Amino acid sequence: MKDPAELSLADFNFSDSENPLIASPGFVKWRESVSWAMGLYEPQMIGGPTPRLLLERAGKRHPVINLTSYNYLGLATHPEVVRAAHEALDRYGLGACGSPVLSGLSDLHRRLEARLAAHLQREASLLFNSGFGGAMGALAGLLRKGDAVILDEKCHLSLIAGATLSRSKTFFFKHNDPQSLDDTLKEAGDRRRVVVVEGIYSMDGDMADLPKLLDVAEKHHCGLFIDEAHSMLCWGEHGRGVPEHFGVEKRVGLVFATFSKAFGAVGGCVTGEAGTIDYLRFYSHPYSFSCALPPAVVAGLLASLDLATRDDTLRRRLWDNTKYFRERLLALGVNIGHSTTQVIPIIIGSNRPLLYQMCHEMNDKGLFLAPVDYPSVPEDQLRYRAAVSAGHTRQDLDEALQIIEDVVVKKLRQGVKA
Repeated sequence: MKDPAELSLADFNFSDSENPLIASPGFVKWRESVSWAMGLYEPQMIGGPTPRLLLERAGKRHPVINLTSYNYLGLATHPEVVRAAHEALDRYGLGACGSPVLSGLSDLHRRLEARLAAHLQREASLLFNSGFGGAMGALAGLLRKGDAVILDEKCHLSLIAGATLSRSKTFFFKHNDPQSLDDTLKEAGDRRRVVVVEGIYSMDGDMADLPKLLDVAEKHHCGLFIDEAHSMLCWGEHGRGVPEHFGVEKRVGLVFATFSKAFGAVGGCVTGEAGTIDYLRFYSHPYSFSCALPPAVVAGLLASLDLATRDDTLRRRLWDNTKYFRERLLALGVNIGHSTTQVIPIIIGSNRPLLYQMCHEMNDKGLFLAPVDYPSVPEDQLRYRAAVSAGHTRQDLDEALQIIEDVVVKKLRQGVKA
């Protein structure tokens, strides 16, 4: 067996256990041998996903600056959001207790559907109780065997899972490459086709080049589906995401967004033409066969939407913090790839033991960053992923930058091979 430190989760994708209900002995042994590194995953937050919090790992609590949560606008713990959720909890109780199709939706759900559609200037919207399940279910509900789905090669696993579940023919084009998209659409032939991209790519923090990609899709008479998980409420003059940022909203067929990022909650939604959304109510199984979102969450989401669209204060604070943090990382010589947004990778290379060692050191010094290992990213681009928010102060960011300099930059400057 290889040195355990050289192995990753990708090495145990296929189990050596005779019984699929019993974990692979090799995986169990590996987990035990690398517990020091794997202990960095699933840390306990003592409190909400605020810019500063107490983090518990291996039984020890550390006060840390939080650059890992996706609470981009600081709404998860905003007093107005929390108050709205409390009031709904008192009136509606804890759960919806049934699927929307048979057991119904509350008036809060219908209000949120209408507000989201109006905000995105679409005819209708559909709510999901899971961002992953919603993205997967929207694609699986629309596509059928014999169709073709053409995904950017860096699309999220939820989108790939939706394409696979639909049994449609799946194609990938090179990331953000219009010529590759053109070639791939030609390869897909005369099938019914849809192009799938993300507004902001979750591991690299760059935007889809929508104007150029849409030109290609339209040349082939092909619609485009965009996942706005990391861009909804954060980008565009009014917070309508990357299509608004580029001024191409009317050219995008369906917009999917999650509620676990800028909204500060959980779930997701898809918005588009009324007939398409109505079709998905019955053919998207994660919607029609899952319990509806808890009413208290829906009330909180309505409050988050109101706060984020009241004016551009939170967005501008996010943009200012992002620009400040990104520029100072570049001044330190940190490799942030092609990020242009609040999702900022700190790429260290292929040295896996170093990835985990530095993560522990940063945690001990007071910075919460998570290791991102293969197969989530290429083996030569292991990284940490910083998520800047409107809630961070300059002091938060300066302290985080100092820790990154003291740990990451110092080790790489000393010639520690990455």
